[in-house]
Amino acid sequence: MRLLLVEDDLGIVRFLEKGLREAKYAVDVAVDGDDALYKVAVNEYDAIILDIMIPGPDGLEVCSAIRNSGSRVPVIMLTARDDVSDRVRGLDLGADDYLTKPFQVSELLARLRAVMRRGSSQTSSLIEVSNLKIDTAAQTVSRGGRRVMLTAREYAVLEYLARNAGRVISRTELTEHVWNEGRDSFSNVIDVHINHLRQKIDRDSEEPLIHTRRGAGYILSAPASATEAGQ
Repeated sequence: MRLLLVEDDLGIVRFLEKGLREAKYAVDVAVDGDDALYKVAVNEYDAIILDIMIPGPDGLEVCSAIRNSGSRVPVIMLTARDDVSDRVRGLDLGADDYLTKPFQVSELLARLRAVMRRGSSQTSSLIEVSNLKIDTAAQTVSRGGRRVMLTAREYAVLEYLARNAGRVISRTELTEHVWNEGRDSFSNVIDVHINHLRQKIDRDSEEPLIHTRRGAGYILSAPASATEAGQ
């Protein structure tokens, strides 16, 4: 899943980037309000972590502009000020959650999982497609009770496909949600990761779950649903 981190304190940026990438998120960074609004306009994010006290348009103004554009991307606001009025205003402007500094990265990760579930049918950290189980909190994968070991990028690709199970995902969409800025969606890196996932997920199984739709993209689906999606 791809995040935008909006924070002007480079020490905090490095700290949060490390924690988020270790949790297998792709992370873009903006250090001021103008940069944040530009990146939101040209990229598609799964969630935004937005500090209030940033140069240019502040976090509250950025949040308001995002919502006024019609975007429903989940927004978690950060502040060093434990002021109830700030929290109320941020929530009224469309923020989904609020964290007061200092905080633990583990809490931020839990809140990210929660706000991203709200916009989907997912009600827990467990995603199941046929006999494939993905625990998004523990970041573990099993197929038919067999533990599947994945690299960080393989896991990120699989989680995105699983969150959108039954829907064909284009190479461009995968690129936009799983990789940071600058990745070329026409390179063969996506094919390489999909092939690795097929070897690990569908190996020793009579029913493959990962399917290719020529000219369209990829779909993670049980066989019957996959056939219907291709019609």
